[in-house]
Amino acid sequence: MTPQELRAFCLSFNAVAEDFPFNPDTSVFKVGGKLFALTRLDAQPLTVNLKCDPEDAVRLRGEHEGLIVPGYHMNKRHWNTVTVDGGLPRRLVEELIEDSYDLVVAGLPKAERLRLDRP
Repeated sequence: MTPQELRAFCLSFNAVAEDFPFNPDTSVFKVGGKLFALTRLDAQPLTVNLKCDPEDAVRLRGEHEGLIVPGYHMNKRHWNTVTVDGGLPRRLVEELIEDSYDLVVAGLPKAERLRLDRP
């Protein structure tokens, strides 16, 4: 996955906004004002921090050692850093991004979730 493809995929979800709260090089993708993906699109290798169910986070790290690691500068129980331009299948990367988005949406207030469901 290229940086442009990563950015486009993150922005493809309903009501997503890209923000730069830390510096102009770090893209933060949010839904309902809550972070679900964080990346430096110019980094080599290209990585993205994604929210993850704690049990899945540990399992994924074991299955993809070196490509999925505890979240850099994040709560390592709930976040993984995923290398997206390496040996992981594109479909897996897309599923992990979608799972992160879904976890964040599930934690939003009910009224906000209902607004997201409207076309």
